[in-house]
Amino acid sequence: MKPTETYLPIMPDALVASLPVMEQFYTIQGEGYHQGNAAVFIRLGGCDVGCVWCDVKDSWNAAAHPLIPIEQIITDAAKYPAPICVITGGEPLMHNLTHLTQALQTLGKKTHLETSGAHPLSGNWDWICLSPKKFKFPLPEVVAAAHELKVVIYHKSDFEWAEMYAAQTSPHCRLFLQPEWGKSDAVLPLIVAYVKKYPQWRISLQTHKYMNIP
Repeated sequence: MKPTETYLPIMPDALVASLPVMEQFYTIQGEGYHQGNAAVFIRLGGCDVGCVWCDVKDSWNAAAHPLIPIEQIITDAAKYPAPICVITGGEPLMHNLTHLTQALQTLGKKTHLETSGAHPLSGNWDWICLSPKKFKFPLPEVVAAAHELKVVIYHKSDFEWAEMYAAQTSPHCRLFLQPEWGKSDAVLPLIVAYVKKYPQWRISLQTHKYMNIP
């Protein structure tokens, strides 16, 4: 299955009144530096990266998801007490996120981005989690801005890939290696051994899947 070419292009701020929302829900952040924290997730439609192991392929076609006014997205986010709002996808940077993030921050929410980095950076962010993919490389500007680098390990060659991008991040960027869920039994022992040898890395697990929550 290949990613759709149908998506909403990045538009000037004044024109971004709505975004294609696949789902918006309240849950526990299951991965990376902020795992364990309550958070509102806003999953936007549209992705042209096309990871073969993606577990949300339904998000790829932005046109398949309703355009929701940003005011409604903010109203829904305000229903929940957690300060963190995670903008994910799909690939959320296929859309201009400045209006959305400004509105969330005005509400008092912290804006967290989960991205492959394959599109230009937009929006105002308290935290950027970059998860680079071999299917479409991240842009240097997104790598430099990342607070967290989270590399999915699918094959032992992915460690070299991880180090290539770790070398391009800022000195303060947190480094994580995460087993691809379907290959955890095979790659997790490799990750454990790697982190013991190179302790600048940490292990990220998809704890929400172990807990059977969204």
